[in-house]
Amino acid sequence: MSDNWRKLSAADLGRGIEGGSICPVALTEGFLDAIDKHPLAPRIYARTMRQQAEDAAMAARRRARAGRRLGPLDGVPVSWKDLFDTAGVATEAGSQLLKDRVPAQDAVVVTRLTEAGLPPLGKTHMTELAFSGLGLNPSTETSPCIHDPARVSGGSSSGAAASVAFDLAPLAIGSDTGGSVRVPAVWNDLVGLKTTSGRVPLDGAVPLAARFDTIGPLARSVEDAALAFALLDASPAPDLRGASLHGTRLLVLDGLAFDDLAPEAAQGFERALSRLSAAGAQITHGSLPCTEAAMPLSGILYTSECYGTWGKTIEANPDVMYAPVRDRFRAGANRNAADFVAAWHQLDAMRRDYLSATAGYDAVLIPSAANLPPKIDDLLANETYFAAENLKALRNSRIGNLMGLCALTLPSGTPMTGVMMMAAPMAETQLLRLGAAAEQALA
Repeated sequence: MSDNWRKLSAADLGRGIEGGSICPVALTEGFLDAIDKHPLAPRIYARTMRQQAEDAAMAARRRARAGRRLGPLDGVPVSWKDLFDTAGVATEAGSQLLKDRVPAQDAVVVTRLTEAGLPPLGKTHMTELAFSGLGLNPSTETSPCIHDPARVSGGSSSGAAASVAFDLAPLAIGSDTGGSVRVPAVWNDLVGLKTTSGRVPLDGAVPLAARFDTIGPLARSVEDAALAFALLDASPAPDLRGASLHGTRLLVLDGLAFDDLAPEAAQGFERALSRLSAAGAQITHGSLPCTEAAMPLSGILYTSECYGTWGKTIEANPDVMYAPVRDRFRAGANRNAADFVAAWHQLDAMRRDYLSATAGYDAVLIPSAANLPPKIDDLLANETYFAAENLKALRNSRIGNLMGLCALTLPSGTPMTGVMMMAAPMAETQLLRLGAAAEQALA
């Protein structure tokens, strides 16, 4: 395998397979061998799936030789966050609570991508039970940031981002409950797509908060994200040809998303706005009180559902958990059911207000993350610092989850910072077209 293959986009690899210049078996074995040899791979992959990947690659090679490829990513390998069930292969969701848990069947999304011909490289490390945006996990492994292995890579899809950023996978699938695809994507200069809640089936994905849980790709390009989304969604791939920003209306959401913003994040966002405007986008600034009013509801909505899902399992063996993550779960232990229901009623009303106020815009823009990835040792040394940085990391991305939106983060051009584009529920196709145009402008 050519080392250059490992730096290509998933779409370009697929085109190489289609044209006969890339062999799916050599490609997959090259990635697996790179994982075996890379000094940081044990912090990225919890386990590899060599036999499954090689079998899928050989089948892809036979189809390619016969001119019967299943689609543009047939034969292109993928990594899976360790909360997607894989038949006969451990799925532990980054937690000692689920150690040696081996599911009997694949998650629906795993089945979809496997049937589309994507060899599964393995399962990537993640935040414990997906309940942190930093990616710190002393219980298993903490994945490295591409810019500094001493920093966290972002969570909870930490290994997913690292697998692509370190050229150990061309594409990764993660999950996003409050920012868990987008935060690691932005800190590793990747594209990350948060899909609309309820759009991609969660069957076979270890849950955190099912009403907020979503599944999405982490990738090198918007094209890759669009192709992966189509497979996850079992829908036709979005047509990105001719995508343009000319005449598009974009709203910059002033207010909370800009509070205490890291200078680099502010610089990257302003650079992005300048380039988007130069490419023909009409950019307006404004505030939406409903988004800021929704933030205090996070405490009851998230923690109640998370603890309701995991409380009994946690309390049966609490000492095996990293204490700050365990304490985040326990914050929902004594929530009042009436308050939980009332909070959802309030949030539903705020979502209606948001959609009404933004109906005239193609997307709403904010900085993807307010902070840069913290140092691992600093987080381990100070639980108060951990809690503060975690909330700050997830603050901006959580707006999209609370408002029930789809969202796309793109690298801004300033390392470890990004611009997030949020669109109406179920508008992924339009958002990806907009993202493709924005990607060209930002490049």
